[in-house]
Amino acid sequence: MRYVCLFDIDGTLLNTGGAGQAAMERALEAAFGLVDLNHDIPAAGRTDRAITSDLFAHHGIELHDESWNSFVTTYVENLRTALADLTGTVLPGIVELLDDLSSHDDVSMGLLTGNFEQGAWLKLSHYQLDHHFAYGGFGDDHHDRDDVARTAYAEACRHLGRDVEREQVWVIGDTPSDIRCARAIGANVIAVATGIYSAEELAAAEPDHLVADFSDPGMLLARLN
Repeated sequence: MRYVCLFDIDGTLLNTGGAGQAAMERALEAAFGLVDLNHDIPAAGRTDRAITSDLFAHHGIELHDESWNSFVTTYVENLRTALADLTGTVLPGIVELLDDLSSHDDVSMGLLTGNFEQGAWLKLSHYQLDHHFAYGGFGDDHHDRDDVARTAYAEACRHLGRDVEREQVWVIGDTPSDIRCARAIGANVIAVATGIYSAEELAAAEPDHLVADFSDPGMLLARLN
């Protein structure tokens, strides 16, 4: 295997039209009776574990197994509905890019995302992208995205049945957090300015490559080479 490509989801592969945030707000109401929610908790580049922990603290919800499991279960149920209700999109060139990478025997594709694992697969399956990925690191257990990257790397090694050289690993994401977590595992990184961060903000975090989008899908393989 020549390359392992670990993809972020939101802002990199697709835009759900706010389905994740809507599902979290609906889950807070359904699970805990909270309405007229007023919070400004940052989400981009963070894990769902960290975001939800902040939501609990902000609204005075005691964090224990019962409350946590109730929220996550209700969130997943509401995410399925929100994905259907809201208008999202697969970002430019992504379908062609993933099809192209999947056709190469020397490329293995996984996920490196802050999403809860169930939420990640729901989003990808809704947009018919899930079949490209077999493993990944997710945001269920970790507050720090660097730890998610370490999990994703370990899952790539497990999936391939061998240790993967760090220089063979590429992280593809749209936030400075994606760039930092790639460095935490000694990986290369391609930043794409299709999320909320500008090209200038991403450039300041010093990715190996920076692109506006993947409207030219062959460009990614060219940069890997």
